[in-house]
Amino acid sequence: MVFRRFFGAALALALAATPMTLAAQEDAVVARVDGEEIRQSDVMVMARSLPPRYQTQLTQIYPLLVQRLVDYKLAGKAGRAAGLAGDDEVKARVAKAEEQAIREVYLEREIAARVTDAAVQDAYKVYLAANPPAEESHARHILLETEEAAREVIALLDGGADFVELAKQRSTGPSGPKGGDLGYFTADQMVPEFSQAAAALEPGQHTAEPVQTQFVWHVIKLEDRRKSEPASLEEVEPQLREQLARETLETVLKDLRDGAVIEIVSASAEAQ
Repeated sequence: MVFRRFFGAALALALAATPMTLAAQEDAVVARVDGEEIRQSDVMVMARSLPPRYQTQLTQIYPLLVQRLVDYKLAGKAGRAAGLAGDDEVKARVAKAEEQAIREVYLEREIAARVTDAAVQDAYKVYLAANPPAEESHARHILLETEEAAREVIALLDGGADFVELAKQRSTGPSGPKGGDLGYFTADQMVPEFSQAAAALEPGQHTAEPVQTQFVWHVIKLEDRRKSEPASLEEVEPQLREQLARETLETVLKDLRDGAVIEIVSASAEAQ
């Protein structure tokens, strides 16, 4: 986890759906400090460094970000006026920032070069093979508190009573006002007793015997059965790209390790 967090910034940048900077003609000046410009792209860079909950409130916090960038610009000018550009601590921090920037840009570009549209298409084919269409049932049910009440409902249905009206009148479940309609569901979305009973029915049939689940009884009617639609590429593309980016990151780092002479002097914090 620490390893992934270490390279989290690079991965996040590589996966960003929008560019870090705006086109020159759109990159408006938002402020000037002693003639030096602060542009919209500067604000967006700062916004992307914030926690996700703040990024969703960009409209509200935008003026605050501009003010903070003005403060930063003033503090930077004051530091330069104080002669800090040649300070040893500043130089050390600049070197560290440069190392980080080089590392992140390298990883971003490696990921971008390898996570191509063709790679995503191939990943989508693998996804479809691993997630074949599932059988879905559309059913209604009447929920009852006793077996006797369930058998009474079945007798009424056998005599020609309308399932929807009976559900509205007698079901104790939340779907009763909707005629017992449960919509489409897969077998794993229901308790086994319910799913097995529904699977034994043909469309239009209701259960000949009450179906017992924990503490309650059901009378079930199957309306329809179908195969689920596979997720479209558009729906799963973000997660596929993220998966590919993570896999690519691991591959790049492994290749770098394989081509280097690495000596771990101590991997224990206790030895420090």
